[in-house]
Amino acid sequence: MKYVCLVYLEEGLFGTLSPEQKEKLDTDSLAYDQQLEAKGKLIAAEALQSVKTARTVMRRNGKRLVTDGPFAETKEQLIGFVMIEAAGEEEALEIASHIPLAAMGKVEVRAIYDIPGA
Repeated sequence: MKYVCLVYLEEGLFGTLSPEQKEKLDTDSLAYDQQLEAKGKLIAAEALQSVKTARTVMRRNGKRLVTDGPFAETKEQLIGFVMIEAAGEEEALEIASHIPLAAMGKVEVRAIYDIPGA
């Protein structure tokens, strides 16, 4: 079963890290992705640009509306995701708990919805 692990963190925390801490976080994150890939568990993993670059799009009454920023104002922002293959929810939660950023932020785990007929 496919799951997406949505990684949330207060973006401002990155500014408090030393260059060495940032480099270690990047190294640890890439190493964990490689471990998951070697086990056949990784589908995709990506970090996202700053929330300052986000745009939200809606369609209302046939017209496109675009606003700056994320959909909702929150203390923590979505900063990346890891899409995995897991036998079930428990394995997905275990995998998510080892994402390096889980030590600083939060990781939301959600099963992928299979659209019938897709």
